[in-house]
Amino acid sequence: MNNVKRTALLGFSCLSALLTVAQAQAEPTLYLGMNGGTMERLYADKVLPVFEKANNVKVVIVPGTSADILAKVQASKGNPQMHVMFLDDGIMYRAIAMGLCDKLEDSPTLAQIPAKGRIKDQAVAVSLGVTGLAYNTRLFKEKGWAAPTSWMDMADPRFKDKLVFQSMASSTFGLHGFLMFNRIQGGSETDVEPGFKAWPNTIGRNVLEYIPSSAKISEMLQTDEAALFPLTPTQVTALKLKGMPVEYAQPKEGAVVLNVAECAIANNTQPELAQKLAAFLLTPDAQAAALEDGDQIPSNPNTPTTDKTRGQVEAMKQYLQTAIAIDWDQVNEQRPAWNARWNRSIER
Repeated sequence: MNNVKRTALLGFSCLSALLTVAQAQAEPTLYLGMNGGTMERLYADKVLPVFEKANNVKVVIVPGTSADILAKVQASKGNPQMHVMFLDDGIMYRAIAMGLCDKLEDSPTLAQIPAKGRIKDQAVAVSLGVTGLAYNTRLFKEKGWAAPTSWMDMADPRFKDKLVFQSMASSTFGLHGFLMFNRIQGGSETDVEPGFKAWPNTIGRNVLEYIPSSAKISEMLQTDEAALFPLTPTQVTALKLKGMPVEYAQPKEGAVVLNVAECAIANNTQPELAQKLAAFLLTPDAQAAALEDGDQIPSNPNTPTTDKTRGQVEAMKQYLQTAIAIDWDQVNEQRPAWNARWNRSIER
């Protein structure tokens, strides 16, 4: 072989090697929309690395509230920038109605999720939860108050200017709290007149502040501004781990089902990997890590528990036995009108 040919072959071999290295380095990237803060760190540090290593893929979390994530996906519907998203179950119903979710592919892990954890054919619960009441244990002890037992405790005069309520227009917690009050007043998801009519002279009189989300709760607990507010057991546990004086109370009328659901986003650029990620997040191993390190109650009943987590899982089972399930298709149809009325007459 002459020198020219040898040089050409050597050059071609080097180029091929460089291309192979470049292709190996250019691992695909998936974007996962979910709540930020504690949940984001949990999944980034404890859950996703196993999937990334097994599939030679990078998963980048896009943090935001469910409403934020939905708005971002809707804005890029024709060319979605995310691949999988976590949304509160009520907002997930809206996403499905907007055509933003692919049908979930059958998988062994999807088959392990009970039917009540499915949302149509496009989404499935990743973690289970309920909205009930939370209270400031330090303030309750100081005042000699008994722990709350009913949604109507929010109307008790002892909580004048000590009730913090999430805005119904922007928060699932606020919506749940209002709908339960409305039911107690004789209303339903098709008739919210009783709730709107009774609110100003009952619960409304006690509200110190309507907050857009629960992010401010921690600060208001520390200053003892907040005595009582709607919240989930999971978020109460997260606050307690930060040293906050807070406890969960299950209302006698029942808490409200609030699951975090996932779906693979329609028309995403990596449909096969997106479905694979969605299936992985339902596995007992993934959900065990989320439970152990982040108190996320698993939707997969095969998820193992430890001495640390067993009590939380059993408590959630008890809460769910009497929990109220919202008719989200009905609610989402009317919610824009409710939001406008709320902003006009309650938070004006």
